[in-house]
Amino acid sequence: MQLETKSVFDASPERGRVLAKATFNAARELGLTQKELAEVIGVSEATVSRMKDGGFDLSGKPFELAACLVRLFRSLDAIAGGDPDTIRGWMKNPNSDLHGAPRALIMQAPGLVGVMNYLDGARAPT
Repeated sequence: MQLETKSVFDASPERGRVLAKATFNAARELGLTQKELAEVIGVSEATVSRMKDGGFDLSGKPFELAACLVRLFRSLDAIAGGDPDTIRGWMKNPNSDLHGAPRALIMQAPGLVGVMNYLDGARAPT
């Protein structure tokens, strides 16, 4: 009798699928629509719908942009103490340091990275 062995990595979900689901959830918490999420990470709205159920494997530039969005959310969530109203309010209101509303700024890759870095800096211990 020959036993078939599996690597622990064979059983783990693909990282692109895990990130896709995390990105969808982060976008929801940030108050982004599916259309806005599609614009932020550079995919179609149909792709965003598949992301909702973990049915899409992110890769390439969308993977990188999605990772930035999740990182942005994690920083903002920590700063806001997990309060959804504070998180959504911060995203939609103009920020003088960023020279615009974060929700609008993240629609372009440089704005997404800028907002992410701003929040990382605000979260860092002084």
